[in-house]
Amino acid sequence: MKAAITATAKYLPPDILSNHDLELMLETNDEWIRSRTGISERRILKDPSKATSFMCGEVARQLLEKRGIGADEIELIIIATMTPDMLFPSTGCLVQSIIGATNAWAFDLNAACSGFLYALNTASRFIESGAHKKIMVIGADKMSSIIDYTDRSTAILFGDGAGGVILEPASSNGCGVLDTRLYSDGATGKHHLLMTGGGSLNPATHETIDKGMHYIYQDGRQVFKSAVTSMADVADEIMRRNNLTADNIDFLVPHQANQRIITATAERMGLDDAKVVSNVARYGNTTAGTIPICLAELDEQQKLHAGSNLVLVSFGAGYTWGGIYLKWQ
Repeated sequence: MKAAITATAKYLPPDILSNHDLELMLETNDEWIRSRTGISERRILKDPSKATSFMCGEVARQLLEKRGIGADEIELIIIATMTPDMLFPSTGCLVQSIIGATNAWAFDLNAACSGFLYALNTASRFIESGAHKKIMVIGADKMSSIIDYTDRSTAILFGDGAGGVILEPASSNGCGVLDTRLYSDGATGKHHLLMTGGGSLNPATHETIDKGMHYIYQDGRQVFKSAVTSMADVADEIMRRNNLTADNIDFLVPHQANQRIITATAERMGLDDAKVVSNVARYGNTTAGTIPICLAELDEQQKLHAGSNLVLVSFGAGYTWGGIYLKWQ
């Protein structure tokens, strides 16, 4: 039994933070940002009373409506995020409450930008084992809550957003999530992309706040180099393991970190631009939200058909990275 995606949805906050807006805040300019990242604007959830669970709730409601089912049919909710509303209770429990999914259990999963792929793989195993028949998987982050908007190296990259899917047993033979390869490298990754404050090692104090320890830190050069190599390598591995060629892949759905990383991965796979999904120019890096947002947009644009071959690849803090091959139902 394989797990297939039966509904997709996305939520992007209405407020836009453009490169021109950042020019007023930082020593940067539109051309510099676009040439290095491919990003023109990103969405920001400005309402201080709303956080990651709000965006997930908006996605969850759409998923139920699109699938035509009630919240009581959902058996498990997995939220991939590194910006939960609070350390506990989990964002999953908050979303369960928002939609009234009284028969579901819920939890959060943190693998940073690779979170959605980790969560999709986890959910697939529950379907394959027969334990559950309807699972909601959502990737979401309110990155604006941990960004220092005086730091040019990170402020230009990230935006807020959420996307998600419903997973169910595949109704067609040969469809669904067919192969997964997931990796991590804490020995290397722990130094280059992290937030040092807010956990049990450095709980919030006047000192940690004064030192800016509750903002994301990134060594851009090292992360870029590792991301290019790792995403391209895992994409190539997925292709070789499943006898895929550029001709029979319909879409590469990569994590939207940087247009140059996306382009390098596609070139390694031998794909032309028409087969590569990219919305990084409009949304920036929404971390765990990027891949499900891309899937939702492909679905909305009716670009997917039964049997479409999709390769999903990601790279994030940890380091974490991976790839998934799925055939659309």
